[in-house]
Amino acid sequence: MMATTTIAPAVEGEGPKRSRKRRVSWLLAVCIIASAAYAGWWSVRQRQQRASAAARLETARWTTPELRNLETNVSATGIVRLKTGAEVRVGAQLSGIVRRLNVTVGSKVAKGDVIAEVDSRPVRARIGQAESQLAQSEAALAKSQTDYSRTEKLFAAGLVAAQQMDDARAAREAARAAVTAAQSNLQAAKVDLAYVEIRAPISGTIASISTQQGETVAASFATPTFVTIIQSSALEVVAMVDEADIGNVRPGQRASFTAETFPDHEFSGTVTRIAPVASIISGVVNYQVAISIARDIAMLKPDMTTNVSIRTAEHRALLVPVKSVHREGGEVFVWLRSSTGAEIKRVVATGARSGDAVEITRGLGAEEKVIVREETGKP
Repeated sequence: MMATTTIAPAVEGEGPKRSRKRRVSWLLAVCIIASAAYAGWWSVRQRQQRASAAARLETARWTTPELRNLETNVSATGIVRLKTGAEVRVGAQLSGIVRRLNVTVGSKVAKGDVIAEVDSRPVRARIGQAESQLAQSEAALAKSQTDYSRTEKLFAAGLVAAQQMDDARAAREAARAAVTAAQSNLQAAKVDLAYVEIRAPISGTIASISTQQGETVAASFATPTFVTIIQSSALEVVAMVDEADIGNVRPGQRASFTAETFPDHEFSGTVTRIAPVASIISGVVNYQVAISIARDIAMLKPDMTTNVSIRTAEHRALLVPVKSVHREGGEVFVWLRSSTGAEIKRVVATGARSGDAVEITRGLGAEEKVIVREETGKP
């Protein structure tokens, strides 16, 4: 009898189900492993943070408040400008040809130096004419004086009429007037001769030249400008102070400033005037404050930009380190050390700050000891 082998058919869908179960199992295993790894990493990190915090130690020291002068300053931006009257335009009083021009732009001149010279020949010719006219007038006066004396004697003898006597007197007075006019014309011509040389009215620097040598100037209607002179020492700083700070600024207050060109050099000065009317730019209200320059003015030039600090007040203040002042819940306080070594909390009021120190306006005495805590380690 022959043996037979029967193979049972596979159940449909049984293989894919087992595969899905296997994948789910692997995913659960991976999640468990990842959770365990994260928990381990977090535990290690927490231990490191606790160790770091333990290494960040605080040291405490005590100090007494410092009593010193504290300055209150107002900061503003400004610009170097010429004072009123510091720029002078020098022109010609006479018409004529410019024979000489002795300066160039940037030249330094002293008061009285000859800047330029106009051709003097027309003026000298006028002087000669005036002198001749004066001589003629003086001769006419001498003759009229002689005629008057002769007529006066004849009139006294009754040999001439009164009308002739009056004519002789009038001729003499006319001759005197002609002499006076000739003298005036001569004097005017001599004055014009003094205008031939154009001299510097002030000491300073030549800023511009509008006439060249050989040109003809006409001074009939308006005085032509030869050069413009700027006084070297007639500079000031005009600072724009905000309306919130202008109430504390007064003439006579000391000021310091630096220029963009010389950021490491500090200039000093004094407040000289405050503009009564504000300058409003883009809705911002500022007041112009003029500051005189006390020293090193030769380093500055007009229109340089400056950073200004005006000292508005100075008073004796009680200062403590900033690190000794604490704030919590809207309360400002410091820790004091008593005579027994105990720490005492003291509520205080603070004022202005100066560097690493802060002013205590209320709640602290000058002889009390303030505790300052500082961290010596790094997290």
